Amino acid sequence: MVSRIKEISFSLLPPQTVKAMAKVRVVVSDLYDQDGFPVEGGVMDPRMGVIDPGLQCRTCGGGIGTCLGHFGYLELAKPIISVLFTKAVYQLLRFTCKKCSRVMLEDATPDFFDRLLLPPQKCPHCKAKQEKILFVKPYTFYEDKDELDPLKIRERFEKIPEKDLRNISFRGGRPEWMIITLFPIPPVTMRPSITLEGGERSEDDLTHKLVDIVRINQSLKENIDIGAPEFILNDLWELVQYHISTYYDNELTGTPLARHRSGRALKGLIQRMRAKEGRIRGNLLGKRVNFSARTVISPDPRLSINEVGVPLSIAAELTVPLHITALNMEFAKGLLRQDRVNYVVRPDSRRIKVTIENKKEIYDTITDGWIIDRQLQDNDIVIFNRQPSLHRVSIMAHRARIMPFQTFRMNPSVCFPYNADFDGDEMNLHVPQTEEARAEASLLMEVQNNIISPKFGGPVIGMTLDQTSGIYMLTGADVRFTKPEAAQLLASAGVDLDLPDKVEFTGKELFSLLLPRNLTMDFDTHFGKRQDLSREEKIRRDFWVVIRNGVLESGRIDKAAVGPEDGKITRKLETLVGGEGVKQFIDRAGRLGIAYVMKRGFTLGIADLDLTPKVQAAITEEIARIQGSANQLITDYEKGIRKVLPGLTPGESLEAQIMNTLSKGVGKVSEIVKENIQPSDIIVMASSGSKGSFINMTQMAAVVGQETIMGKRIKRGYLRRTLAHLTPEDLSPMAHGFVARGFKQGLTPFEFFWNIMNGREGLMDKSLRTRKSGYMQRRLVNALQDLKVYPDHSVRSAESQIIQFTAGEDGVDPAKSFWGKVQIQGVEKE
Repeated sequence: MVSRIKEISFSLLPPQTVKAMAKVRVVVSDLYDQDGFPVEGGVMDPRMGVIDPGLQCRTCGGGIGTCLGHFGYLELAKPIISVLFTKAVYQLLRFTCKKCSRVMLEDATPDFFDRLLLPPQKCPHCKAKQEKILFVKPYTFYEDKDELDPLKIRERFEKIPEKDLRNISFRGGRPEWMIITLFPIPPVTMRPSITLEGGERSEDDLTHKLVDIVRINQSLKENIDIGAPEFILNDLWELVQYHISTYYDNELTGTPLARHRSGRALKGLIQRMRAKEGRIRGNLLGKRVNFSARTVISPDPRLSINEVGVPLSIAAELTVPLHITALNMEFAKGLLRQDRVNYVVRPDSRRIKVTIENKKEIYDTITDGWIIDRQLQDNDIVIFNRQPSLHRVSIMAHRARIMPFQTFRMNPSVCFPYNADFDGDEMNLHVPQTEEARAEASLLMEVQNNIISPKFGGPVIGMTLDQTSGIYMLTGADVRFTKPEAAQLLASAGVDLDLPDKVEFTGKELFSLLLPRNLTMDFDTHFGKRQDLSREEKIRRDFWVVIRNGVLESGRIDKAAVGPEDGKITRKLETLVGGEGVKQFIDRAGRLGIAYVMKRGFTLGIADLDLTPKVQAAITEEIARIQGSANQLITDYEKGIRKVLPGLTPGESLEAQIMNTLSKGVGKVSEIVKENIQPSDIIVMASSGSKGSFINMTQMAAVVGQETIMGKRIKRGYLRRTLAHLTPEDLSPMAHGFVARGFKQGLTPFEFFWNIMNGREGLMDKSLRTRKSGYMQRRLVNALQDLKVYPDHSVRSAESQIIQFTAGEDGVDPAKSFWGKVQIQGVEKE
């Protein structure tokens, strides 16, 4: 009868259970006989399972794929303390009487735990005086000065009454079971040996440890039988304790590591389980899977945002199962003729590889009920993933597009949710194998269904780089095309739209063709946000976007309109036309932007950063002025004229004032550069938000400014100075990281060192933050993984404990909000 598991309880393993579940009593330490067969009664006894193909288990008759293995047991000559329970053994020894073995508490009163902090000096039951218990790691116990061996501890624990154990909530068995008398030997399937190139067998680390345990235990038993001196017995007993302890955990405090002859440390059971490469994290939570591929990613703006370009070589290896019916028989046979079927599965579940030799036979035999594993083809649903997968949209479903060459291709607009770029990043692709999996991937995971962030309510997918620059330039006020030019531009972008009957078109009119007629919007541009101007003045200068009934009347389309995170048009369209409509818009707009860039040309060179001699003189004068102001502050400080800021020391106040002076001065230089630099594509990039900023431009053309470490001027280096070539106690900007030149002019050696110091801090900071945030996330995931949102919007744990009465305290799904805000008026209107 099959039934659902209700609960699982963990408990100590009783000796009688060890004996009952074992199929073999292990008595010898030999592994194989002279003919190479496993020795009966040894740790590789064939009754404990098989690991060689063709052999059958002597217990269940199963083969290598069906027999899971069977336990054996070893009867220990003397009991051994289980190193896994030394803390529990220590606590029980402290609170049980050495004479009557009772727990030294008369009853479980409310102050029970307070009284547990210190053990009583006298037993309340038999009045016997108690000695102090000392625990010496890893497994030695003393009562006063006398050592408590495992035999004495076991005898003491055996006398503890059940009632006392219930009073102290000792659950999961008897305490004497923490002292091992029957040692379980795991199945050979858990510790398989491997055959080396020369035909020699190499045994698993656990097998090596088990051989040591059996050999020393046998020696101890023989010495007991012949009446050997006590010091020899104690040495052997200690050795058995050491080998069993390192079998469980080979990283015990105060214990030498068990090693191979080569010097490599053996892996104990604990080492197999714990850490990143252990059984749980390495094999159960993180598995290598079939029907997957991994390679480098490359950009292809002509692909749709929900498509992924799959190399031919990968498509030929990855397969999708197709169940044969009368309706698709001809299609399946057509695939066979085209050599696009890798395997077939007969109704009896036998899987056959399709080869040149058997293709004709399979073609003639195939009928209803068979399954063919066809190669991946265009429009198949696949799952695309980039690690680290930090949020839901790190894994999304795409449609396959089979293409030549060896990299995955993707639209750059989808980079943001994956945090991907094209400097060598690799991504994973998985092919769902069932209809249910394909349906779920299509409905829940496809890109067009995940355009809005589940974190902040803005779009995570939007136009970037050349796409943004192109559409920004296209929607400029002075961009015009003849009808043939407009048709050519749309055609080269792959946008199939009918042009109105006009002689001339503006770029804004071409962009308007992509918008639905019911779209009306009014918002600031990426560049306009930073201008202290009225709305009317911004509209006059084309810094403000006005869209009425699907027609772009004013403003340039930039990152604020169609970019990831900020894209206001993208977010609005999602509510008007849904994910499919947004996908079509981003596809068309992105291709249109790229097509215009290709038509117009888009380059930048070092000459774009040239400034006139007059402007350069003004910048030099401003830099000299701010350095002079900073030096004046230093002079005043040295004369004792000190303006101390609240909460800061005089020295800290001086540093804050110098930083403020230099920062304001560099800001003024940035304004001079912005106002006087010649129009170029570098300004297009900064203005549209596609890449870079005006600060980057200032640093290249004019002045890098103050380099900082931990938000302060550079102080570290040599004693009382930052570099060996500087004067001690020099507080001037030039001696503490102020870079007065731009990258175009080139830095002095001092300035170069300071710039590199700042860059090094950035690298270290990123590395440390990544590690810390990754560990914090893993802890949070483990702590919160049993929480679930119920249909009544409450958040509850696995034990039905209510964590929140309304999910997120407000019950709002961020993906349904507008950057975290719910627009009630908009909802009412729509």
